[in-house]
Amino acid sequence: DGVNDAPALKQGDVGVAMGIRGTEVAKDAADIVLQDDNFASIVDGIEQGRLSSENLQKSIMYTLCSKIPQVAPTFGELFGLPQALTVAQVLLIDIGTDIWTAIAYALQTAESKLMERRPRHPRHEKLVNSKVLVYSYGYIGQLQMIACWAMFFYASPGIMGLFLSGKNPNDYTEADETTDKQGMSIYYWTLVLGQIAAAISTTTKSQSVFGCGGAAYGLPNSTLNYMFLGEVALGLLAIYCGPMQKWFDTASLPLSSLLLPVASFAAICLIEEIRKGIARLCCDSEEAEVVPGRGKRRHTHAAGHHDAPQVPVAALRLGPFSCFCLWDSPQRS
Repeated sequence: DGVNDAPALKQGDVGVAMGIRGTEVAKDAADIVLQDDNFASIVDGIEQGRLSSENLQKSIMYTLCSKIPQVAPTFGELFGLPQALTVAQVLLIDIGTDIWTAIAYALQTAESKLMERRPRHPRHEKLVNSKVLVYSYGYIGQLQMIACWAMFFYASPGIMGLFLSGKNPNDYTEADETTDKQGMSIYYWTLVLGQIAAAISTTTKSQSVFGCGGAAYGLPNSTLNYMFLGEVALGLLAIYCGPMQKWFDTASLPLSSLLLPVASFAAICLIEEIRKGIARLCCDSEEAEVVPGRGKRRHTHAAGHHDAPQVPVAALRLGPFSCFCLWDSPQRS
């Protein structure tokens, strides 16, 4: 807090100065200034910093999930599939709903074991890293794409017959165009529900949202919950509102076609709950290694032991493409 402390504050990894009794020189040299002169505030500040970093990463994860099912229809058309999604519908998802839901992550509360994790190294582990890309593109995005295509062919009235007919879109009759618009509407509606499932899933990395095998995280963010309602309302308007049908090439759907994609929403949430259960089993178990020549286990969490923690064996077996157990694993230096 004094002038003489300035050199030490400057040289330290993190210099902490007192905000009330500290000198201006000490405050200028410090990295952190405690406004209430209470060291306990450091822990609160670290927790808030971790929460902000976590929420930003989760928001990115959620935003990236929909990109795979959004681009899949373009490649599908190359193989003769009927058009499943238009550019206008993609923009309606990205700008009309996803952007506002992603912003709502800023108000997300912390998971139960946020402060028990090792800190993220700002140089070795970026916010957008391989684990985020695998999770969004290789896992949730793939589930969404499978669900969208399944509903496109199964829940769409007549879309399978249109596909098997082999007609060129330029040769579509008025009835064929209506059938194709209904198919696009179902693909769009399934993706909307899939994004809500992705948003619920990405609110936590390992803690159960619904209390499966542990304390329930729930849906504490009311702003995010309102965004879910907004997504559903906008999706229904796009499908059933006359002017929006013209703008976005949609068509009214029978009730059965509207309800079937709800199964996709439930399936994504269930699969993600299973993943989190596996993650807790892998990452929350006590790490141990076999001592050579003795056949006994030496626990790395014993008191006074300072060796680098080991990556869980289950995580090593799953390999670098695992998005199950590696969220909380230590970074190798």
